[in-house]
Amino acid sequence: MRARRRRDTGSDYLSDALALLSGWTRDGVQLHRDLACDDSQHAALTERIKVAADTLHIRPTIRRYNGHTQISLGPQDGGTITDGEVTLAARIEDFYRTVVERP
Repeated sequence: MRARRRRDTGSDYLSDALALLSGWTRDGVQLHRDLACDDSQHAALTERIKVAADTLHIRPTIRRYNGHTQISLGPQDGGTITDGEVTLAARIEDFYRTVVERP
């Protein structure tokens, strides 16, 4: 998913793209998502995220806590959220749906 920049309005196109991603929260320079999954789903999800993150040259923070996978995206140096991080967030949503889907 690529967010298109709106040139005719002063809106923040990344905020517009994030509005389409339910469950993600933004706290300034980080995006956060908490996903319920078991250990095997966590492993499968983490592997998919790592491959996509490497492709986009992004280093997400992924941790397992109390039956949930917690993901943080964003620059560690206090920069701004990029379109690559929003793209990765969208891909993570797709990965999560694939991993937790029951056959």
